[in-house]
Amino acid sequence: MPTRGERTAADLAILGARIRTLDPARPFASAVAVRDGEIVAVGDDAAVREHCDARTELVDGRGVALVPGLADAHIHPVWGAELAVGADLNGIRTLDGVRAALRAEAARTPDGTWVRGWGLDYAVFDGIAIEGRLVEEAVGERPALLLFYDLHTAVATRAALAAAGIDGARAFEDASEVVLDADGRPTGALNEPSAYRLALGALPSATGAGQRRQVGEVMRRLNALGLTSGHAMDGTPETFTLLRELEAAGELSVRLVAPLWQQPDVTDEQIAAQLALRDERGRRWRGGIAKLFIDGVIDTGTAWLYEPDAAGDGTTPFWPDPARYREVVARFAGAGFQCVTHAVGDRAVGEVLDAYGAAIAAGARTANGAPHRVEHLETLTDADMRRLATDGVVASMQPLHMQWRTGDGSDEWTRRLGPERARRAFRTRDLLDAGAQIALGSDWPVASVDPRIGMAWARLRRTPGVPDAPVFEPDQTLTAEEALLGYTTWAAAAIGEQARQGRIATGYVADLTGFAEDPVATSADALVDLPVRLTVVDGEVVHRAID
Repeated sequence: MPTRGERTAADLAILGARIRTLDPARPFASAVAVRDGEIVAVGDDAAVREHCDARTELVDGRGVALVPGLADAHIHPVWGAELAVGADLNGIRTLDGVRAALRAEAARTPDGTWVRGWGLDYAVFDGIAIEGRLVEEAVGERPALLLFYDLHTAVATRAALAAAGIDGARAFEDASEVVLDADGRPTGALNEPSAYRLALGALPSATGAGQRRQVGEVMRRLNALGLTSGHAMDGTPETFTLLRELEAAGELSVRLVAPLWQQPDVTDEQIAAQLALRDERGRRWRGGIAKLFIDGVIDTGTAWLYEPDAAGDGTTPFWPDPARYREVVARFAGAGFQCVTHAVGDRAVGEVLDAYGAAIAAGARTANGAPHRVEHLETLTDADMRRLATDGVVASMQPLHMQWRTGDGSDEWTRRLGPERARRAFRTRDLLDAGAQIALGSDWPVASVDPRIGMAWARLRRTPGVPDAPVFEPDQTLTAEEALLGYTTWAAAAIGEQARQGRIATGYVADLTGFAEDPVATSADALVDLPVRLTVVDGEVVHRAID
C-alpha cells in the first residue's frame, strides 16, 4: 500500500506508439507508463491512461517505434573522452590523407600545443614501418601524438618523444613496448597503453569539472543515438568518484556498469583494497566487475594464438605470467565479482576459459548471478566455442570491427591470421547455434558508437549502404531481431540484469529508445539513417526529436 502523500499515478506515459517489447508474454503494445524510473503499465492506450493523472507527462508517440533502451555492451565513455581528441582520422587510408588532416588540425590549435589525432588506420603504413618522422612535415616542430583506431598502438613525433622524456627502451610489467630502430633510437611507435601513456603523461589532462564536462558531452551524444546504457570497459576507484559527481549534478544520462581495470603489476594489497569496492553503486551506475587483458591485437602481432601468425608473432600473452592472471581472476571471482577479459586471439580465449573454469570449480559465484565474459573473440576454435556454451560464458563481440578488412585479404589482420583462422572470424551465428550467449557493442572510440551501424554490421557483415561491398563470412549473419536482442535483452543478460533490463514490461527499468520506424522491420542498409525520435533513461526523457 502506498504511504500517505505517495504518488501512485505515472510520471510519464507514451501513447499511440508502435512498441516492440521483446517480452514474449506481450510482444507488441501501443502505450507504456512509467513511475519513479520503473515501467508500471504496458498495453493499449486506454489501459495505460488508467495509470495517469493531470500531473503525468504525456508523450504523443505517433510516429515513434519504441524498443527497449539500447545498451552498448563494450564501450569506453570515460577513456574515450580522454583519447578521442584532435583530428578524427577514421576512414583515412593514405599517409598523404593523414598529413592533410594533421595540417588542418595544427591550423586549428594554438601554437606551442600538441597536435592530437585518433582513429589512425594501420593501412596508412602498409609496407612501411610506423615512424613518427613520417608525419612531422605536417605539424612542423610541434609535438604530435596519434592513436590508432584500436587503442593498442600510438605514434609520436620526435618532438613529442622528447617532451615525454622517451629516449630509449623502457621496461614494462606487461607486453607494452617503445619500439626502437637499429641504432636503439625510438621510432615513435608505442605499442600498448603502458607505452603510449608515457606520452599522454606529458599532456595536461582534464580533471574535476573539466573531466565531468567532457564525459557529459559524450553521454549526450550517446543519448542522441538512442543509447540508454553501456558496459564501460575501463575504470578505477576514481571512476566511481566521477560517476557519483555526475549523478549528483544530474548529468549521468546513461546507465553504466564500470569495471575496475587490473594491470599485470597489480599487487595483492591493491586487489584487497578493490575487493572492498564490489558493491559500490549509485542509482544509474554500479561496480562489481573486474576487467583484465590477456592479449593485444592481431594487426601488431600481440594477439595470443595457438599457432604463430604469418610474421611469427602471436605466441606470448599480454600478461607475462599467465599463472598470475589466473590468480587475479580467482581472487576477484571468489569475492563475487564478474570477470571480463579482453581476448582477441584463439589461444587467449582458451586460456580465459581455463581460468574461469578453475574459479567456478573452486566455488566462485558472482554476487548478482552474472556470467563471466570474454571480449572480442576475433578468431575462435570449434572446441573453445563449445566450451563457451557449456560453461555459460558470454561472448561480447563487435562485428563492425570487420570494417578494416579488405575483400582480397590484403589487410594486415587477414595476412597475419591466414585464410583458415580468418574464416573463423567473429563467429556470431556459430556461437548462437551452439547455445552460447552473445552481446553486441562498439568498443568506442575504436569503432563508431552508433548502434544502428553496429546492428547493421551484425546483419550484413559488410559496409551498410554499399551493396557491392565484400561480405565477410556470410554464414555468420544475424537476423534483424537477433541484432536488436544483442543490444538489449542479451546485453542485459551479460551483466546479470535480465530480470530488470532489456524488455518493455512491468517492473523493468524505464529505459526506452524510439525510432521513426521499427528497426527490425527496417532493412539493414536503411537502418543506419533511421531517425532516433526519443530516448528515455530511468524514466527521464534525455533526447527528444518528435515533430
